[in-house]
Amino acid sequence: MDEQALTIGELASRTGLATSALRYWEELGLLPAPPRVSGQRRYPPSAVRLVGLVLLLREVGFTLQEAKTFITARSLAGDGWRELYRRKLTELDQRIAQAQVARTAIAHGLACPHENITECSNFAGGIAALLAGASLEEAHTSAHTRAHAPDQAVETGDLAAGVREHHGRGRSASSPT
Repeated sequence: MDEQALTIGELASRTGLATSALRYWEELGLLPAPPRVSGQRRYPPSAVRLVGLVLLLREVGFTLQEAKTFITARSLAGDGWRELYRRKLTELDQRIAQAQVARTAIAHGLACPHENITECSNFAGGIAALLAGASLEEAHTSAHTRAHAPDQAVETGDLAAGVREHHGRGRSASSPT
């Protein structure tokens, strides 16, 4: 047997992964089943790099199944892995857009002058829109647009000005919110 072969414990130590995770990855087909010596797995030194590849793919958002597909695709001729990357990039762009919408909604919530945000008509309108099947972005826009339908700011598409108007930054102190 190769003197450089690694036991599962040595592979775990070099990669920072638990032995149970390595066995699971082997079960999933992410790691090839290694030969055994006296019942112990003996991984080639190249397994360290393969585990590192899977860890990298997980860090950038790939699932373990997608990582397996990537590993299989890269071992085949062609650009199959590029298509996987393109799909993941599209998925990440969608997640980033969703996170930006969520961030905007939270920032507007923090800017709300109501002591209890659940008493805000915009907040209640957003909840109603979500319950009616709207996406977060649609619910947020709908709540602010409905609250400011007659406002010039909304009519001209300046949602930020409409929010400021609704929350008293564009009204007199005596105007209700």
